[in-house]
Amino acid sequence: MRHLRLVDTKEHAMTVKIAFATSDRRAVNQHFGAAEAFAIYELGEHETRMVEVVEFIETAMDGHDGKLAAKVALLGDSAAVYCNAVGASAIQQLLAKSIQPMRVDEGTLIDELLLGLQKSLVNDPPVWLAKHLKKQSGTGRFAEDEEWQE
Repeated sequence: MRHLRLVDTKEHAMTVKIAFATSDRRAVNQHFGAAEAFAIYELGEHETRMVEVVEFIETAMDGHDGKLAAKVALLGDSAAVYCNAVGASAIQQLLAKSIQPMRVDEGTLIDELLLGLQKSLVNDPPVWLAKHLKKQSGTGRFAEDEEWQE
C-alpha cells in the first residue's frame, strides 16, 4: 500500500472529506472491495482540493473482511465514498463509521460529483451530508427537541 497525504498548516473554513474509488484520479471506476486506489478530496463552499491518495497492491475481491476493514479505516473521517459497486459487508462497515457509500455509474467524473456536492453544500445538502456537517460542527450532541432536565 502507498499512502500520500497533503500536509497543510493553513487554517481552512469548514470542509468535508469525500473519497472516490478510482484508478486514474479522474473518474469513479472501481468497485469498493477491489479498488486499486482512493482519491480523497476536501470539499468546501468555495474550493475543492485533493488531500490524499491511497493505492493498494492487492485488490482482488476475495471476500476477505480484513481487507474491507483496512480500507474503511483508511477512509478515516470521510463523509462518503463514491464507487461503482459495494457489497453488503462493506456497506455495514462504512455506515458503522458514519461513511456514506454512494454508487455511481462507471466513468462518472470526480470533478462533476464534487461540483454538484459543492453546489448543494450550503443550500440543500443531502441528508447524509447534513448529518456529517452537523456532527462535525459539534452541534447535535442532544436532539433539538429534547431539553435538559434535573
